[in-house]
Amino acid sequence: MDKGSFRRRKESQNGSTGHTEHTNHTKNVGLLSGICLIVGTMIGSGIFISPKSVLLYSGAVGPCLLIWAACGVLATLGALCYAELGTMITKSGAEYFYFMEAFGPLVAYLYSWTTVMVLKPSSFAIITLSFAEYASTPFYAGCTPPPLVTKCLSAAAIFLIVGINCLSVKLASYVQNFFTAAKLVIILVIVGAGIVLLAQGNTENFSNSFDGASPSFGAIGLAFYNGLWSNPQKIQTENLPLAIIIGIPLVSVCYVLVNVSYFTVMTTTELLQSQAVAVTFGDRVLYPVAWMIPLFVVFSTFGSANGSCFTAGRLAYVAAREGHIVKIISYIDVKLYTPSPALIFNGIIAIFYIIPADINTLINYFSFAQWAFYGLAALSLIVMRFTRKDLHRPLKVPIVLPVIVVLISCYLVIAPIIDKPELEYLYCTIFMFSGLILYYPFVYRKVEWGRKLMRPITMHLQLLMEAGPPEKIE
Repeated sequence: MDKGSFRRRKESQNGSTGHTEHTNHTKNVGLLSGICLIVGTMIGSGIFISPKSVLLYSGAVGPCLLIWAACGVLATLGALCYAELGTMITKSGAEYFYFMEAFGPLVAYLYSWTTVMVLKPSSFAIITLSFAEYASTPFYAGCTPPPLVTKCLSAAAIFLIVGINCLSVKLASYVQNFFTAAKLVIILVIVGAGIVLLAQGNTENFSNSFDGASPSFGAIGLAFYNGLWSNPQKIQTENLPLAIIIGIPLVSVCYVLVNVSYFTVMTTTELLQSQAVAVTFGDRVLYPVAWMIPLFVVFSTFGSANGSCFTAGRLAYVAAREGHIVKIISYIDVKLYTPSPALIFNGIIAIFYIIPADINTLINYFSFAQWAFYGLAALSLIVMRFTRKDLHRPLKVPIVLPVIVVLISCYLVIAPIIDKPELEYLYCTIFMFSGLILYYPFVYRKVEWGRKLMRPITMHLQLLMEAGPPEKIE
């Protein structure tokens, strides 16, 4: 097999095909397939993690359900903005190249720094912590699982998932397909049971559903953080705006119906006191087969964690290729053709995130950083309408949509800080901008002593992990 064929094989597995990669494969995705892809991508661990926090910050059943619906609307607007960006700039790397084109290399570097060091590993940690909570709750009936048990299970899941993805991209894909089917099954079971209970007249928790609700300016933002954690904005069907318009609201309706199902058997107090909401629902509705709820939720969260790990190497590969992070992270295994250095690095950082923090804290600070960049992505769309009029736009959304997304992003970033200032937000901001300390000498100036320092480290890590630059694997 020649060098070119090896390179093509590597690129297909690593999720990138160089500077001029085009997502031509999405043009062959039909409407029904696109909707299925969106539903399978969006439904993840969030619906099992977030209901308690959304209810806590919204204050009552009515505002809680309205926030879940509003999250779906905002996710649809954001996805349409990303659809225009994705069809306009088709390079692998998404926001990295949007920021590069609109704002220059400095903002692109800060995004890659924050994503590689914070957003990707913290997302991985959040999902595995959710997996661990649902896996351990059935063994601690009536009480909270010990934090040590939860974190050890979470760490074990990280090791297992990283190992699977390092061994074989095809194996990781099979795992993803299986667990995607499992999470769709559990959503249908919960929604179906909820509809039956509603038909039987279990509606007492919906009477006076706005009583007692007095959420503050910042609490609404925190409720949106948790709801939007379940509704990601980036959908990989950029050539199918109709699929986005149908698929995302469909998922949002499912999420609202899941919460309605919860409220058919639990009061607000009972839901807030539940250690695992879906498990409590199963115990009350599906006995004696209640065991299927935690089992399938574990499947769902494990699949979501696998998906998070599966995509972790793409941005690292692109950023390293552009010289914005150390080259070793962009290397791939010379025998297995997997991006093992990036996957291992992401797993190690995720381990550090599960040690001190709980899920809600991680979601709040993850969302604070993530929505800053979502807002910048929408702003880049507005900027390039004026600065890059020459770019071909197969899809062009009304300018009011990115304006709305920018304004809401500003609210979601600023409101929780104004309402309840915490040092952790400051720490998060300082960390995001601390990347500038490395940017000036190593990226902008490209100091020679930095290269001399990294050369032996890179060589030893290459030997240890049997990895090499993608273009040199033969």
